[in-house]
Amino acid sequence: MLDKIGIAKRIAKEIKDGYYVNLGIGIPTLVANYIPKGINIVLQSENGLLGMGPFPFDGEEDPDLINAGKQTITTLPGSSIFDSALSFGMIRSQKVDLTILGAMEVSENGDIANWKIPGKMVKGMGGAMDLVASAKNIIVAMQHVNKAGESKLLAECSLPLTGVKCVKKIVTELAVLEIISEGGFRLLERAPGVSVEEIRIATLGKLIIEGEIPEMQL
Repeated sequence: MLDKIGIAKRIAKEIKDGYYVNLGIGIPTLVANYIPKGINIVLQSENGLLGMGPFPFDGEEDPDLINAGKQTITTLPGSSIFDSALSFGMIRSQKVDLTILGAMEVSENGDIANWKIPGKMVKGMGGAMDLVASAKNIIVAMQHVNKAGESKLLAECSLPLTGVKCVKKIVTELAVLEIISEGGFRLLERAPGVSVEEIRIATLGKLIIEGEIPEMQL
């Protein structure tokens, strides 16, 4: 079973050379620390930054440099800072190759709910709705089950939707899964020490298992 760092490491293996990548708040921000060597990418933040680097070391934080989740970050040589209107113009014109988001729920059709729990105060939907409507490829980093032990991979989302039929792949503490066009979670990999049966029990949506499922390599 993976921890949050393990999920981030596995997602980092999905990033290809030359990609422009947007990282959502939560687990996705950790991906910046695990970009494979030899891979040159540009990290984009919707608050107005191209060229985001890893988190700073303790004592080296610059309070003026933050990501969309208000965490202090570093910038790489050649980075650019601009207003959020230009940033969302990049997103809406599909200049971002890959978006990595957290989620509260994902459905077997690729719907995502990640911005609101009814009855709880939220500051707003943030940039997620623009990202899921515009991104060429969306990978979700999430826990497979909630704190009550209930599955977050469902036949249909019960929470307010952020986007419809947009998620391509999901990485959880238990597995790597992809959404197939006709609907369903195809199991691609299982986390170290996790059995296929454990994944089956933790998934309420349609789970598709084809052949021997390999263990993740981190």
